[in-house]
Amino acid sequence: MKLVTWNIRKCVGLDRRRDPHRVGSIIAGMSPDVVVLQEADRRLGERPAALPHDVVDAVTGLRPLQIAGNDVSLGWHGNAILLAEGVEASDVVTLDLPGLEPRGAVIADLSNSGIEVRIVAVHLGLLRRSRKRQLRVIQDKLSELPERPTVVMGDFNEWSFKRGLGALSNFDIHAPGQSFHSARPIAALDRIAITRDLELTEAGVEDTAVTRRASDHLPVWGRIGISQAA
Repeated sequence: MKLVTWNIRKCVGLDRRRDPHRVGSIIAGMSPDVVVLQEADRRLGERPAALPHDVVDAVTGLRPLQIAGNDVSLGWHGNAILLAEGVEASDVVTLDLPGLEPRGAVIADLSNSGIEVRIVAVHLGLLRRSRKRQLRVIQDKLSELPERPTVVMGDFNEWSFKRGLGALSNFDIHAPGQSFHSARPIAALDRIAITRDLELTEAGVEDTAVTRRASDHLPVWGRIGISQAA
């Protein structure tokens, strides 16, 4: 199963153009099974989708998981999940997360080609103390759910490889490469964390001339499978 996570900055590129079709074309070109997006909605008012539903349908070939709390947003607190044909969703949970900024997370149980996996889509806060609280809330919720191979993925907003993510001690945390700032990538803010019954078989950063213009983050991808040791 190929997973992609990308903070699309409301589809505003470094050239200051808001270009949903460019974002959609990049996503389509990566041929993902599951896409987790951050900043998929605008922040003000009713938070209309920055990546409109019709663009998702026409350009990406994917379908959005229905998680918005209204008729105009694509995601929950800007977190959106797009699914390829054949990927089915069952239980879906949306969380409000604590912190100075409004943040949220989405937990979705998915199945595809014999793989059953739980995806947790996150965009963690700018402050480490907020991120720690947010991860504890997520872990508390996961502990209430039936066990399932789980992936936490998104914009972790954590610059350190050694601090700040202790709440994910039961996960292997992967940073496939430097994804921020796209004009000069120096930080691996976008990560994929997996429980030990999964394995990450391939991973990378989609670093091209187009992706460097499309957002301030580069897309990160990974392929997962059930661990042979599980």
